[in-house]
Amino acid sequence: MSSDDAWTAAALPDQSGRRVVVTGANSGLGFEATRAFARAGAHVVMACRSTERGEDARDDIVAEFPGASLTVHELDLAALDSVAAFADWFTAEFDSLHVLANNAGVMAIPRSETADGFETQFGVNHLGHVALTAGLLGVLRRTSGETRVVTQSSGAHRRGRIDFEDLQHEAEYGKWEAYSQSKLANLLFAYELDRRLRAASASVTSVACHPGYAATNLQLRGPQAAGSRLRLLAMRAANALVGQSAEQGAWPLLYAATNPGIDGGEYIGPGGVLNMRGHPERQQPSARSRDEDTARRLWTVSADRTGVDFDLPDPA
Repeated sequence: MSSDDAWTAAALPDQSGRRVVVTGANSGLGFEATRAFARAGAHVVMACRSTERGEDARDDIVAEFPGASLTVHELDLAALDSVAAFADWFTAEFDSLHVLANNAGVMAIPRSETADGFETQFGVNHLGHVALTAGLLGVLRRTSGETRVVTQSSGAHRRGRIDFEDLQHEAEYGKWEAYSQSKLANLLFAYELDRRLRAASASVTSVACHPGYAATNLQLRGPQAAGSRLRLLAMRAANALVGQSAEQGAWPLLYAATNPGIDGGEYIGPGGVLNMRGHPERQQPSARSRDEDTARRLWTVSADRTGVDFDLPDPA
């Protein structure tokens, strides 16, 4: 693997004149990525399910960096109507987009469904971002120079399997199995998008990343939703003992979004013990995530379920 041995967000190149969309920008990894992009001079569009929490986060960043350029807009990845409305608003409001950071997600929650009837983890983590990427691809392609789509996955993708017979986990639901499937889907999508962009000779690069174990509220939402005080205490203890900070957890995303040496189809993660913490580096994902037949089938199913058209050629 190759890496910048001690890369941190302090090494972020100047982002003046660049525009970035970060999903889930009001907390955790999304907040820290937004903060770093803004500090480096980018205009960041904070795509948040709760605009109230988004505005609070924006105010915190502006208080720290008074010159920060930030726009908060509603995006609920659990509702395709909201995703389409965000994409329509953005393309009408702005003429450029340099980085789309598909970051937001949910993890290991009790089974529920999105507004469109999808199992929530698959719907939010994967399908919502598929629809968002399709909606913003036109402006990404029109923007001068190289632009990037960075999709946040997880080391949990290694446990994932795409069950085309039960994608929504209706027959049998395991919260971690559903989460792992959604994170594998993130990688399959990122790599198939890269292949199709290359086939179209587009100047857009698709890259994937994972944060390692970053201590954020993400780990706490499952136990909270399940009403399990014991699991909540255990997760808080694990965050404190094992997890790195959310600021460090955002480094792979920032590296993937801005490092000039990154190629499409790469996978960036922390290079420390068990790839759970440390400075970002290029890594190898699971062989399953590189299965082109599965990726092509998932691409077709995902586009059909979300009703989107990427207008990109099939690389096959």
